[in-house]
Amino acid sequence: MRSTTMRWLRSTVMLATLLVVAVPLVAQEKYPSRPIDFVGTWGTGGGADSMARQIAALASPTLGVALPVSNVPGASGNTGMAQLLQAKPDGYTIATYIQDTLMTIPMGLARHKVDDFEWVTRTQVADSFLFVKSDSPFKSAQELLKHVQANPGKVRVAGTGFGTVDDVSVRYMDKKGYRMVTVPYPKPGERYAATLGGHAEVLYEQAGDVLQYLKAGQLRPVVIFAEKRHASFPDVPTSKELGFDLTLPQYRGIVAKKGTPPERVKALADAFRKAMETPKWKEFSAEWYFWPDSYMGSDQFGTWVAGEVDTLDRLVKEFGLRK
Repeated sequence: MRSTTMRWLRSTVMLATLLVVAVPLVAQEKYPSRPIDFVGTWGTGGGADSMARQIAALASPTLGVALPVSNVPGASGNTGMAQLLQAKPDGYTIATYIQDTLMTIPMGLARHKVDDFEWVTRTQVADSFLFVKSDSPFKSAQELLKHVQANPGKVRVAGTGFGTVDDVSVRYMDKKGYRMVTVPYPKPGERYAATLGGHAEVLYEQAGDVLQYLKAGQLRPVVIFAEKRHASFPDVPTSKELGFDLTLPQYRGIVAKKGTPPERVKALADAFRKAMETPKWKEFSAEWYFWPDSYMGSDQFGTWVAGEVDTLDRLVKEFGLRK
């Protein structure tokens, strides 16, 4: 009888132990177990939108769920940021974040801070250009700048919005004696149509974003904001050559809301890293003229962004751009 009782007690203890171990495993949700909402903070057809859709498609097989992209443009990306910050920090809402939006922090136009996000992955860095229509009377950077100097405030530059890198670059040139006016078009298609339609004489953009217009011979670059000339555009002078000590390349990345569990941030970052290692992404990157070393993981991205804010804040103060 004693032996039977002891066996029963041992069996009961073993069963209880198994239940204690098993309950957390059952209760712990598999991530991701449903689609992840991907907020595109700019309009359709531009660089941020194309990046989001490309990497979402390539990361989906690794994550095992869809990443539908919804475009929420406005306020230099801040409208989409507000939507992300209203969501739960559970890894089921992520968003694009680009240099233009970051610029609104030191400009005093943003309602968020760097610390409000988990910086998941930097996906691309690309040089910016000034473009004109192919039939523009400005055949070179020198001709454009000469005209601007003789007609201050008359030349319009189609950009993403006030307080963005585009706008800051235009304001910087004003400080150097070349006054142009930024005309904000948050939707990429509107920027391109404005330039091609003659509503803006100049377009501030990255080459990959207007690739179709370059191939069609409708646009041509006249200035690249970079330290050295681009191999694909060897005849285009750099901002440095023209006496402008300003480069400010455009970067794009992916963020989640602060407080998202670290293991979920890692799962996202790993999936995006694998996506960026695929031949299709590398082909996409080359075609859009991204820097080869664009990738940055969650272990470095946030620190790098904080450094960028310090640099941008210094430029804003140096140029007297913030009132």
